[in-house]
Amino acid sequence: MIKVCGKNVLTDLDELVAPSHTALIVIDMQFDFIDPRGLFGQLGVDLSMYDESRPRLRQLLEAARDHGVLVIHLQNTQLANHMSDSPAQHRFNLRMHGGFRQGDQPLTYTVPGTPGHEFLPEFQPLAHELVVRKYRSSGFWGTNLPMLLRSNQIETVVMTGCTTEGCVESTARDAMFNDFYVVIAEDCVASDDRSQHDASLHLMRHRFDLATGAQIQNVWEASAPAGEE
Repeated sequence: MIKVCGKNVLTDLDELVAPSHTALIVIDMQFDFIDPRGLFGQLGVDLSMYDESRPRLRQLLEAARDHGVLVIHLQNTQLANHMSDSPAQHRFNLRMHGGFRQGDQPLTYTVPGTPGHEFLPEFQPLAHELVVRKYRSSGFWGTNLPMLLRSNQIETVVMTGCTTEGCVESTARDAMFNDFYVVIAEDCVASDDRSQHDASLHLMRHRFDLATGAQIQNVWEASAPAGEE
């Protein structure tokens, strides 16, 4: 910890991700995005990075549950008939998915009531865990996420999930703009485009703290009272 203009600023990883004031944010681990049988898999999108990151994220999620870290699941949501999408959002999606769609219509995915909206089995929220539906890339835009974090005295958010350059980075930036410390679990985020994943991590490394899931888990384990491990 250092003092800046009379204010205490957390600097070390063990301070930043202390279980008492940290939330694990699990972003969009949903069928349409991640599973080969989901929409993106059926379109031929490269999902290989998720095969690598899913076991690590699952392990970090279990560690958070074991050590009393607040877990919040973000759930990408698109209303039926695109009722949640503005013309500008349509243009954004058309550009983002241009390599996989056919024609001039945006993709339809993660609609409530469809299998694609559901979380993968290993990332199903527990009964007491918070779920925040979001309609934009950032989990902070038009949601109650800021209220939930502040209501539970959260100072730091650990970002995980997909996609690195999309919803992860967007949510991370808005978290910082809302005055939360941000730690990116760099091996627990992934993308369907490795070059964009790498570019995003390069940018975020100069703005946020990055750590592996194992490093974060080690802090949580070290903070447990003697005899609890």
